[in-house]
Amino acid sequence: MANILLTRIDNRLIHGQVGVTWVNHLGANLILVANDAVANDEIRQDLMEMVVPDEIQTRFFSLDKTIKVINKAADRQLIFLVCETPEDVLKLVEGGVPIKKVNIGNMHYTDGKKQISSTVSVDEIDLDAFRKLRDLGVELEIRRVPDEKVEVDINKFL
Repeated sequence: MANILLTRIDNRLIHGQVGVTWVNHLGANLILVANDAVANDEIRQDLMEMVVPDEIQTRFFSLDKTIKVINKAADRQLIFLVCETPEDVLKLVEGGVPIKKVNIGNMHYTDGKKQISSTVSVDEIDLDAFRKLRDLGVELEIRRVPDEKVEVDINKFL
């Protein structure tokens, strides 16, 4: 079984908080971005890799490829899994990816979404995905950085 230390939802995917702060806190040696668009976009991959220390590996897989290969990960791979949306995480869990905990770090506000914390805005589609994840036994938390307390209990919105 894959050694997934944490899964994070962050619509920026890899940036300073992910590439340095969270990786160091978790002790991860691999950041796996599961995102269909980025899996085929070398420019975005290169930009994201710029903030990751050299000793940390990165992978950019489509959701389907992640589902197919995640359980072939070597025991030495300590994986920090990063996704863009709750729907992406739900697809992974329903596809058999062993995700136990999801950190909700950043979901930008757009029309039709309501802000539920300083960095997280959701719509009914997002909330439905969170409900399904919760019902599948996945722990959910909203937290920007590791040393911050959970800002808002997501469960009060579900």
